Amino acid sequence: MSGPVDLNDIKRRMDGAIAAFKSDIASLRTGRASANILDPVMVEAYGSRVPLNQVANITVPEPRMLGVSIWDKTMVGAVDRAIRESNLGLNPIVDGQNLRIPLPELNEERRKSLVKVAHDYAEKSKVAIRHVRRDGMEALKKAEKDGVMGQDDSRAQSERVQKMTDDTISEIDRLLGEKEKEIMQV
Repeated sequence: MSGPVDLNDIKRRMDGAIAAFKSDIASLRTGRASANILDPVMVEAYGSRVPLNQVANITVPEPRMLGVSIWDKTMVGAVDRAIRESNLGLNPIVDGQNLRIPLPELNEERRKSLVKVAHDYAEKSKVAIRHVRRDGMEALKKAEKDGVMGQDDSRAQSERVQKMTDDTISEIDRLLGEKEKEIMQV
């Protein structure tokens, strides 16, 4: 705790936004098969929507193929439908209780749309970071108004919060740039 406003908590929340962004972009396909590709897929199961990995095992048997072993055979249709409707451009092949998902070669148009999705994820993360910044600044103003902290201390803390915000947003931009290069690489 650093004064009435916990800068460590603000840093932790901003780091959480970076972790969420890393998780989001890991699910974007770059030409190689990865089980993370199916992370955003939600399956209608037992009356609620659950992540795919809660109803099946996901494997990578070949570089351009995913395997999905569904635990409950009554769920095969729901899993197949969820993957097709997930907007990932995947078409599973049903094989009993298993699905084989060939990964098509990425064309230029698909690469550009994946880059757009990555930019959307980045913007969502930046908004979350700005919300954390706003919460911190409001807490500082309140502490100053209530007389808990002097104006100079408040200004110094505000500058630290702003520096954390700038550093975190530049980290998001750096990660986005790396992912964009990875996606556009043929």
